[in-house]
Amino acid sequence: MSTDISPVIASTAQWLLRSYPVTGGAVDAALAEAQARQAATVSAWLRYPTAADVAVVALVGPGGSARLDWITGADTSGPDAPEEPWRSWVDEVVASWAACLLTTPELAEEAVAALARGEHASGVSVDFRRLTRPDERDRRATALLRHPDLLAPVADLHRAALVRHLQGDQLDADRV
Repeated sequence: MSTDISPVIASTAQWLLRSYPVTGGAVDAALAEAQARQAATVSAWLRYPTAADVAVVALVGPGGSARLDWITGADTSGPDAPEEPWRSWVDEVVASWAACLLTTPELAEEAVAALARGEHASGVSVDFRRLTRPDERDRRATALLRHPDLLAPVADLHRAALVRHLQGDQLDADRV
């Protein structure tokens, strides 16, 4: 069984970047990608904290972007929709939690601190500075990606579950 969560992280970050695009140049695009990846990484590591959790999602799949696309008005279904297989690896909860982290600095700090309880950050040094302490350039690069009003429909989907999880509640698939 695979214990690699990177397809979920990459696809969810890609979905965030396409849904809330960068308006600047190449440097802004790189800064926005770094922030989206960091938010998706923290969210995925929290959602799937053990190798067993990752193996299960690798086996059954994370669900895809269809509901998120519908919520944001970017419905990509139908006969004329381009085939983008990466969309099947988008995780709705991870995207919602990432939106929460991008728009609520306090939650981002708590989430990064909570990673110590999981297996992913064990024994490695990770820096989520662009997520938790963005500078002015980072903020300009992600004007849409960090806009609380724009991300609210996505962030609000699973915000309560993230808050409960950060308070120490175990994840329950029925409540997420």
